[in-house]
Amino acid sequence: MGEGRRGEGDPGAAETIVSGAPAPSEFPHDELDGYVRNLFAREDDCLRAIRARAAEASLPAIQLPPATARAVQILLRAIGARRVLEIGTLAGYSAVWIARALPPDGMLITLEIDPDRAAMARKSVEDTGLADRVDVRVGDALDLMTALDPDPPFDAVFLDADKERYCDYLEQAARLVRHKGLLVADNALWRGEVMDPERFGGLAVDIHRFNERVAADPRFEATILPVGDGLLVAVRTTGKSASN
Repeated sequence: MGEGRRGEGDPGAAETIVSGAPAPSEFPHDELDGYVRNLFAREDDCLRAIRARAAEASLPAIQLPPATARAVQILLRAIGARRVLEIGTLAGYSAVWIARALPPDGMLITLEIDPDRAAMARKSVEDTGLADRVDVRVGDALDLMTALDPDPPFDAVFLDADKERYCDYLEQAARLVRHKGLLVADNALWRGEVMDPERFGGLAVDIHRFNERVAADPRFEATILPVGDGLLVAVRTTGKSASN
C-alpha cells in the first residue's frame, strides 16, 4: 500500500527500496567480513609474511583485506584472465592474490611509483614463487599506462592507487582492456562518504565522480559489490577498444 516509497504520485521522486541487509548494530560489518574471510579467504604463511614485512617497514595498512582480495581473484578466474594490469602495488600483497588467479603462462603488470615499495613487492612475489608471472614497474602510473601497447589487450585492469586520479585511469583502462574484460576498482564506497560527497569533501568527491562517470559510460556495464570498502566491477561492452 505504498510503503517503502517517497513522494508517491511524483514520477521524479526517489523510491526507497529495502536492501534486505540487517542493521549494522545487529551484525557489524567487520564480523560479516570475518565470516567470509574464514570460509573463503584464509591467508597462508606467504601472505601473512607480506603483511608483516609491510608493517615492519611502516607502510600504511592499506593493502586489500583478504575477503576483497579473494573477490578480485574469483572475478579474474571467472573470466579466465591471463593478462592483468594493476595500478598500485604497495608491498605486493594484492599482486600475489592476482598472480595466483593466473595460469602458469599468465602475466600481471603492476605499477608502483615508489622504488622501495616496488623492491619489497618483488621480494614478495619471489618468495611466493610467482616472479615469472609478475612484472613490477616503477613510475607514475598514468605515464606508464599511456605507454602501454593495447595489443594484446588486458583481460582486466585493477585500480587501487591514488583515488583522485581514478577518472584519468578510467580512460586508459578503457583503451587497454579487451572487449568483455573487467575494470575493477577498490574503495568505491569510501567509508560510505560517497553518499554525501559534498559534505565530506576530499576523496569522497573524487570517488563519487568516478563512480558516476563509470555508471554513465556507454563502454561499460558496471555495479559496486559491497565487499570491504566497495568494489566497483565493470565489464567492457561497447564502443571502441583495441580488440573490437
